[in-house]
Amino acid sequence: MYHRIFDIENRLDEAMFLFGGRQTGKSTLLKERFPKAVYFDLLNYELRNRFKQNPELFRESLLRYPPQTLVIVDEIQKVPDLLEEVHWLMVNKGLWFILSGSSARKIRKSGANNLGGRAIPETLYPLVSAEIPDFDLDRAVQNGMIPRHYMVANARNRMKGYIELYLKEEIIEEALVQNVDDFVRFMEVAAIMDGEILNYENVAGDCEVSANTVKAYYKILTDTLLGFEVPAYRKVIKRKLYKSPRFYFFDVGIANYLTKRHHLASKTPEYGHAFEHLVMQEIVAYLGYSGCDEELSYWHTYEDLEVDAVIGDARVAIEIKSTEKVDHDHKKDLPRSIPRPNRFLCPVTA
Repeated sequence: MYHRIFDIENRLDEAMFLFGGRQTGKSTLLKERFPKAVYFDLLNYELRNRFKQNPELFRESLLRYPPQTLVIVDEIQKVPDLLEEVHWLMVNKGLWFILSGSSARKIRKSGANNLGGRAIPETLYPLVSAEIPDFDLDRAVQNGMIPRHYMVANARNRMKGYIELYLKEEIIEEALVQNVDDFVRFMEVAAIMDGEILNYENVAGDCEVSANTVKAYYKILTDTLLGFEVPAYRKVIKRKLYKSPRFYFFDVGIANYLTKRHHLASKTPEYGHAFEHLVMQEIVAYLGYSGCDEELSYWHTYEDLEVDAVIGDARVAIEIKSTEKVDHDHKKDLPRSIPRPNRFLCPVTA
């Protein structure tokens, strides 16, 4: 059992959408932190079917509870019509809700009630190092930080099942793409390009589909929370910058599996690439959990000056290297690139 650092209790006010990738631990967290809440698990086929056919049954089951009773609906995207009932119960009965799910796409595409802006969106990320006693860096770099994957020595079979479940429940059942084989090939190419500046034309050439199709595929990955984009730093300065975002799978273990990086050895380029991805995960989670409203971006000039992570208006610049010793070459881009930030390097003995 890991103690998650997300202080969800202090974030809750009337209603919350809790999103997060599959198996990040949303259900476990909610049951642990809110043991007295009224709980509906829409993974239960019978319950899901009943509410799909008669959403009003959901309202009827909750009418007897007093105001500020907390109701948790897990996997809300499976029956988005329930959001109409949730809204009514909030307004007329004063009930509080946490609505969790692994896909914002289904809710948005359904045109479902967004609760009039009453529900605050929050995200549960994969594990971070601060949540793991005796944190094992090499295991994290190889397996990633999805709890079920990190906890075993070899997570390859679990990752295989994870990807197959994602394809089955998100892609095939929802008919999000016309050709699943093309999408699988795209995922493999996207993993190879993980952390690189997005170039839809190049990816399209490797996948033998159109650039517009590739753009739509990336949107599916972000909407279903399997990946995230880091935008380019936008402040107007003298240097000419790349403007396209970078894309990362939401967990480095997924990228490793798709690229067949099964035995990463320290001091290799592959290890360094995976390590950079892992640190980016930690930064994204830190910004999310801290409530920081500063944007994460990256910096890359056409002269190939580069900073991996820039926080806010260049308040913090982070260059990520897997190395035993920090030398001048590792730091050379920081002073010349970002004007007057707090500059940090993240070295590691590996």
